[in-house]
Amino acid sequence: MAKRLTYYILGAMIAGIIVGITLNRTITDPATLTDVTGHISILTELFLRLIKMIIAPLVFATLVTGIAHMGDTAALGRVGFRSIAWFLTASLLSLTLGLVMVNLLQPGVGADLVLPPEGASAGVSQADFSLKQFVTHLVPKSFFEAMATNEILQIVVFSVFTGVAITAVGERAAPLVRGIEALVQVMLQITDYVMRFAPFAVFAAVATALAEQGPGILLSFGKFMGSFYLSMFLLWCVLLLLCYLIVGGRSKLLIRYIREPILLAFSTASSEAAFPRTLEALDRFGVPPRIASFVLPLGYSFNLDGSMIYCTFATMFIAQAYGIELTFAHQVTMLLILMVTSKGIAGVPRASLVIISSTLAFFDIPEAGLLLILAVDHFLDMGRSATNVVGNAVASVIVAKWEGGRLDEIEPAEIEPPRAP
Repeated sequence: MAKRLTYYILGAMIAGIIVGITLNRTITDPATLTDVTGHISILTELFLRLIKMIIAPLVFATLVTGIAHMGDTAALGRVGFRSIAWFLTASLLSLTLGLVMVNLLQPGVGADLVLPPEGASAGVSQADFSLKQFVTHLVPKSFFEAMATNEILQIVVFSVFTGVAITAVGERAAPLVRGIEALVQVMLQITDYVMRFAPFAVFAAVATALAEQGPGILLSFGKFMGSFYLSMFLLWCVLLLLCYLIVGGRSKLLIRYIREPILLAFSTASSEAAFPRTLEALDRFGVPPRIASFVLPLGYSFNLDGSMIYCTFATMFIAQAYGIELTFAHQVTMLLILMVTSKGIAGVPRASLVIISSTLAFFDIPEAGLLLILAVDHFLDMGRSATNVVGNAVASVIVAKWEGGRLDEIEPAEIEPPRAP
């Protein structure tokens, strides 16, 4: 089923490109085009709502069972420390690589783009980050409110408390653990049903984006987009190289196992859409469920590598486009600020743009510069989402290796069934 779904998604992407370009060239009235794409995008919206429907209970159930199976709080603390240590390392790597590449490639220098007036508003709110706001937002006022609003970070916090409490209670909580394990299986089955709808959502997302923007927008921002995708490719190479150095030869197979969630995240421009399939892929790869169930949900709050490289790259691109020179000290300050703010608002819709808006204001760079990248943000978000999947998969594999995991399982499909006597 997984391999067929990958081919279906690829086919849907190709069909979406053809239909999107056709609509853009044949429908000349903007109002009519908006109306048509609005109807097509219903498919994508439905799919993303279905994904959001299953994300919260799946994160809660997998994280609680993962903690419960660790056996003691010492193991939980060890895995948690190693996860956060890797997240911080990967964050620093992503942000630094974005700064280095944007300074080397200079995509905003000499770009033949019409700059918006400096006073124009991009329509993206600026988040005023404060330590108090960040810390208090970690703890949900109500578990049900966190579930209803898909506040992944708050769900993670409540799940950790629940898992630790189950471990402390011991055998008396065994029925509850079995019930939550059953919930995981139910949610994965629901995921299987939802994923059958993915090719239709991919078709609608690609067709809508190209119909509204047209293929010409890709040429106008070709240098910026090409530079950023090159930077993300290098980030993939660095992350996979580190994975190879830590894990060993089997890590070369990782991309093969996670290719479907990567493709799904890329085509829908949503990391959340790929979460269930990433969890299943890591299980097939050999990451122990207790590790993957803990590290992956945590990574969705603290380890968005694609989003972080975009924050430094896009901020510097806007500064270059307006001819604003930022010194080395300014850029180091930017990196440190983004290390903190990127963790505080990870669950905000279009979080990357919100973070960039706040960073622009801090360095007195015109907020109107966001209007430059908004035109192609969807196409860039596709790459960011796929990179987030790779980053979190690598994190799960590395933490599993640090925990002594063998990572030498084989896929269920490759196991020869027993012969009849």
